[in-house]
Amino acid sequence: MKFVGLLLMVISLALISACGDKKDSAARDQEVQKVLQEGMQKEKSMMEGMQKGVENIEKKMTDQKEASKK
Repeated sequence: MKFVGLLLMVISLALISACGDKKDSAARDQEVQKVLQEGMQKEKSMMEGMQKGVENIEKKMTDQKEASKK
């Protein structure tokens, strides 16, 4: 979802950077790389958070099952 938007932004930056000179292009390439890394880090954090949420829900459901058996 957000990754697609990030990908479109990176492609746009790459196309724009193709129009500049080589020094500007190198700086833009570094900026694109930085943005990609930040996006990947955010995506990873979001996925880890979702996974922890699922684990918590599963644990609660297991606890409720055990409590109802008693």
